[in-house]
Amino acid sequence: MNAPTCFSLSWIDHVAHLALNRPESLNTMGPTFWRELDGLLRQIHDEGRARALVISSTGKHFSAGMALDTFGGAITMDDQSPEGRAAIFDLLTDMQATFTRLETLRVPVIFAIQGGCIGGAVDMVTAGCIRYASADAFFCIQEINIGMVADVGTLQRLPKLIPLGVVKELAYTGRRLGAQRALALGLVNEVFDSHAATLDAALQCAREIAGKPPVAIWGTKQAVNYARDHSVDDSLRQMGWLQGAIWSNAHVREAITAGKERRAGEFTPLTRLNPFIDADGQ
Repeated sequence: MNAPTCFSLSWIDHVAHLALNRPESLNTMGPTFWRELDGLLRQIHDEGRARALVISSTGKHFSAGMALDTFGGAITMDDQSPEGRAAIFDLLTDMQATFTRLETLRVPVIFAIQGGCIGGAVDMVTAGCIRYASADAFFCIQEINIGMVADVGTLQRLPKLIPLGVVKELAYTGRRLGAQRALALGLVNEVFDSHAATLDAALQCAREIAGKPPVAIWGTKQAVNYARDHSVDDSLRQMGWLQGAIWSNAHVREAITAGKERRAGEFTPLTRLNPFIDADGQ
């Protein structure tokens, strides 16, 4: 893909670091944002190089959410006909799929959040695995304040993370949820004094994850996400199939030996994916 304009992508060993880099526009989410994020996530997913992904931002705020000036301009929401309203469904389905890529990415996704995490940004961070926040961070389901329903994942994922009554309070009122209350509720894992300290913590967590067998981390993410949405019995059954598929005596021996010898383990990376649609042939 062409060089991204809304993001910067850097690497620290096996950790991918994706940063929103348009602070002058409060890192709002226009069509280019969605296109670039989707492409970058596909790239990271397929390559198999990353063992963890950190997503951070630049400037005073993590993101002010959707770029509303897009609607009515490059994007129209036609509510005057059943065909137009059907098209709204299809448009939202595509946008939802981009954030779902965060949830289904082969590696854990860690967010470092500062300042405002507003509207669409809440949709995005709720699809991650781990959230760290700076003391000035706040979360706002902004959509209700502009006369609409949050529609790209917040109302579906947030009730899995914090109490339902709090979700309803935030979704009905558009109030801000500050970092300390977010910590108390379990939305964020930890709060730090500064943006720099928050990012350092996210990268450190990612490095720790990157030191584990990648396929075991892959399996753990699969199991946790499945268990969230299924019964205990179904999840235990899925766990048996999963463990039987990926068990490695060599990985267990190497992890134990590396721990005893106080060194980094040496593990096989995830296999590079070659999407069928990109393969040669007719």
